[in-house]
Amino acid sequence: QVQLVESGGGLVQPGGSLRLSCAASGSIFSFPAMGWYRQAPGKQRELVAGITSGGYINYADSVKGRFTISRDGAKNTVYLQMNSLKPEDTAVYSCNAAQFAPYRRDYWGQGTQVTVSS
Repeated sequence: QVQLVESGGGLVQPGGSLRLSCAASGSIFSFPAMGWYRQAPGKQRELVAGITSGGYINYADSVKGRFTISRDGAKNTVYLQMNSLKPEDTAVYSCNAAQFAPYRRDYWGQGTQVTVSS
């Protein structure tokens, strides 16, 4: 059973930074894609940043230039460095790992709260 454990959320002032970590129970390279999603109250869950096993990276327009997704294969961990945080970044952030064969299957972490407020 795949397990994803997030850490690093918390309360930060606008303009501040946080780094989220997602530790996987197995090799992160066994997943074609991994990413960070977020869901704010009353809003749909959205993809914040994704990374494929081949290293292709994409970001939501709202976080480009502020957030950076990275990974450490030796630690089976994916990170999300969040800089210049804004109140609208407040949400529950969840780590996702996706497999596509023989069918799509998504694995999720428990989520970590990020609150940006003065």
